[in-house]
Amino acid sequence: MNIFLDFPRCFTETLTRWTSCYVVMFMFLTVSKGSACQAPSSPQCFRTIDTASVYICEWNMMTANNVTFDIYFDNKPFKAFEKTWCHINEELLIKFRPVDIWVRAYVGNSSCDSPRTTVVLGHTVKYDAPQNISLSWSKNDLMLRWRAADIHPAFVEVLFRRREHPSEPWQNRSTTTTNGTFLYQVIVMDLQSDTVYVVRIRQQSSKAQNPLWSAWSQDVIVPAEPKVEPKVAMKTSLLNGYRSVKLSWKPMLHAAGVPGVTYRLTDTQSSCGCPCMKREPFETEQHSYDMFVSYSAVNISVTAINAAGRSPPATVQLPARAADSEACNKTLLQNLNKKSCHEWYELLEEGPRLENVITLTRKKTPEQRKELMNNIRDYVRYLYFEHRCNNRKPETVQMCIFYKRESAPDREPHAFKALSQTPTSASMWWRPIPLVNQRGHVTHYNVCSIQISPQNKSKDCFNVSTSLLNFTLNNLTSGAKYIISVAGVTRAGEGPAAAATVTVMLPENTGNVWWSFGLLLVFFLISMLCTVVLKRIKNKIFPPVPMPVIPDFKPCQPETQEMLEEKEEVHELNLEQLPPEDRRWDEGMDGHVEDERGDSRMSGEDSDESTGSLDGSQSSRTEGDLTDLEQIENQIVMLIYRNGLVFDLKTDSS
Repeated sequence: MNIFLDFPRCFTETLTRWTSCYVVMFMFLTVSKGSACQAPSSPQCFRTIDTASVYICEWNMMTANNVTFDIYFDNKPFKAFEKTWCHINEELLIKFRPVDIWVRAYVGNSSCDSPRTTVVLGHTVKYDAPQNISLSWSKNDLMLRWRAADIHPAFVEVLFRRREHPSEPWQNRSTTTTNGTFLYQVIVMDLQSDTVYVVRIRQQSSKAQNPLWSAWSQDVIVPAEPKVEPKVAMKTSLLNGYRSVKLSWKPMLHAAGVPGVTYRLTDTQSSCGCPCMKREPFETEQHSYDMFVSYSAVNISVTAINAAGRSPPATVQLPARAADSEACNKTLLQNLNKKSCHEWYELLEEGPRLENVITLTRKKTPEQRKELMNNIRDYVRYLYFEHRCNNRKPETVQMCIFYKRESAPDREPHAFKALSQTPTSASMWWRPIPLVNQRGHVTHYNVCSIQISPQNKSKDCFNVSTSLLNFTLNNLTSGAKYIISVAGVTRAGEGPAAAATVTVMLPENTGNVWWSFGLLLVFFLISMLCTVVLKRIKNKIFPPVPMPVIPDFKPCQPETQEMLEEKEEVHELNLEQLPPEDRRWDEGMDGHVEDERGDSRMSGEDSDESTGSLDGSQSSRTEGDLTDLEQIENQIVMLIYRNGLVFDLKTDSS
């Protein structure tokens, strides 16, 4: 009974508990559903160019895995896109009036919508990010080029900073492109061409009513401009029929070598297709290269190329090997091998001229071969080469001096001189005939001598090799005159001769030599004797003046200031009587003595005490008795100053 009475209460409590559980589960599911879907960004729908018929729509979402998207245009859905972009044909869209567009994302059983945006699809254009950007420097201005996004110019924004200072802020330059042939081009001015930069570019349509900025391009490293040509060193070695050439050069500076440098090598032999097949310029990133060339002349150029430009080419010249070349066969033009490569270098005094090279290859047609043969001039010297390919190496199989047509030289050898050096011989020297005047292959020189004599007019001639430029004629007659000449000879004949008249010297007389030597010795001895005599006469007439001896004067300086202040010291005076026989004073001197006494008395007024005592005694004597003076007038009174400075003498007047 109690059980039935408690049933409603138990049921009510149980129901309350289950309700609470359902509420909690519903709230959990609701929270879980809301947290599983994060709203995507508002979409952008655009064309990449004004004339495109397909629209591209893009949006962003933080979590894009296992998510599907629907895009709505004024409640018109385009469903089931698994990526954050899609392509829609323009026939399915409203292009020229405003429409609301948004994106709905589905994650599991939940969904969420992006913010809505209103656009006119026909006015919206967004270019692709610039790609394949090429660089070049023009002084301190950087020129950027890339493929044009449209036929119209575009607005461009360029960000740049120095690569060595990544913490520096980006600098911004906005400009408008100039259109080239399918290219956009902008110039960033006032940079430093010797500095490495990092550049980013984005572009925007200048014609669309609602243009959108493109994405930024990838960072482009702009190296410094390679202004200096590579310093190339060349080593060659002569092999059988060809030459091995080893080239090496120093790397470019660091600023010009970022991110990398390619070196392009070209040579004149490959560019003309001779002797092997024509090959494209070789490019390498190394700093050395080995190649094989034939015996003909070749110019090899090395150019450094980086992303910003190229350096001036460094060219090394390898001259043709023309040593000890013989004359070509006369039937050369009739027996040309069509499988070989043939070259004719016009020879001048300074060597083969590379700009006047006639090249005949097997690829030439008969008409072309005939025209090339007509370009070979008569009487002009050429250096001929025949090349073949041996294991893809150019090999020279023939080398000779070629004349299409020959004649005798039209000029004599230069600077001809002849001189008799002994009583029976004469020597001569000359310079070769200029190549322009040889007009054929000079085989030898013809040297002749003719004696000028009525009895004998015989002519002797000698053939001299072209490698010699001097010759000596022997067995000549002493004292005779000869006409000596030299002329160049080709296979077509002998040219003009250079001539000179030489008188053979007579034998020397040994007696005359000894007489000359004796006269010279006598003249030398007489010259020495005259020199000695003239020198003695000079000493007698003009004796030497002795040089005065001036001793060094060293002033005596007082040691102390007290020595400077000392007064003059006066010593005691003595009166001495001289013997009678020494009195030599004349009577006429009395007046003079009196004058001297007066002077002494006057000077005594200014003296010190000792001088005053002397003057007092003299005055007392004058006042006392004059007879005393008469007694001593025959005596000499001598006033002696002890240190020898002053003397006062008086002698007998007789």
